Amino acid sequence: MTKVIVSVFNNLLTDQRVEKICKTLYDNGYQVELIGSSWDGLPELKRPYPFTRISLKSKSLKFAYVEYNLKLYKLLRSKAKENCILVANDLETIYPNLLISKKKKLPLIYDSHEIFTEMPSLQGKWTKRIWQLLEEYCIPNLKYMMTANASYADWYAKKYHIKMPLVIRNLPMKMSLNPEVHNSENNPKIILYQGAINPSRGLDKVIPAMKWIDNAVLWIVGGGPKYTEYVELTKKLNLLDKVKFLGKKHPTELRAITPKANVGLSIEENGGLSYYYSLPNKISDYIQVGVPVVCSDFPEMKKIISQYKVGETIKNHSEQELAEKISLVLKRGKSVYQNELNRAAQDLCWENETPKLLQLYEKVVQENF
Repeated sequence: MTKVIVSVFNNLLTDQRVEKICKTLYDNGYQVELIGSSWDGLPELKRPYPFTRISLKSKSLKFAYVEYNLKLYKLLRSKAKENCILVANDLETIYPNLLISKKKKLPLIYDSHEIFTEMPSLQGKWTKRIWQLLEEYCIPNLKYMMTANASYADWYAKKYHIKMPLVIRNLPMKMSLNPEVHNSENNPKIILYQGAINPSRGLDKVIPAMKWIDNAVLWIVGGGPKYTEYVELTKKLNLLDKVKFLGKKHPTELRAITPKANVGLSIEENGGLSYYYSLPNKISDYIQVGVPVVCSDFPEMKKIISQYKVGETIKNHSEQELAEKISLVLKRGKSVYQNELNRAAQDLCWENETPKLLQLYEKVVQENF
């Protein structure tokens, strides 16, 4: 049995991409072991395969990365044996995996969920150059690479003159709708944002836009560094009756909340190429449960709206534009979008990505063991 050791920096709870990949491999006969960290806490977790979360003492993120990489190297050195595939998720985990891969002559698959060096949090900071140097060294040395959408794959191929990475989109599993939840009439209507409360997510623009949207409430589900600031903004604007912060939710809780919405938001700003080229998994999460979307007019998001007609794109992040497009979807109602949402849900699901993933792993096994 081929062993697969998957490394990721986060605490594993909400990383749906890693969870789906590990479960798919486990269900198809691979011996999976997952390694995460204690960053942002150690919430209770149950998985059918073994997992480890590296304990971090560092309080600063930049020091936590260093501590994690040192400890990950030691852990991989003890766990990685023959007939083992290493999997590094994002730039945070690539270096120790690459070192162990070369040292023990084991295959390494790199899964880039984003363009890490083009994340908004790194723009204008000296640390960006450190990550760029790491990327410039590691990427050309990879034999197997996958990423989350076609725009990311094209960027990596052109930037580093490498073979086009395999595209495995971060799509949800197929879900059956609960008619009582899906068809219920909300009064007021529910506008939903789910995801991290980070810079460049458009939340500081849509909160004031709620002044212009009638008979609706904005639910913000998630946590992050901007949480307190946006709560204070809501208070300052006297919008506490129209904007509700629901906090972080376990994935099972979130799956119960999402279908209740009348419209889902994915209104990222162009804080870097990683966001500009992104296809946030929240969009396909909304679609899978029959919720129309309002999203940014960026390449991958626009492609979904153009192909399936499941919502609207915004030309800019002005209060007027946001209010107009959100109000338009609310006025039309879910039923107008339902046929296209159903069609999109059939296409945009994890079950359609699985064959490509398994073919990659079969190729790795055949070429190395």
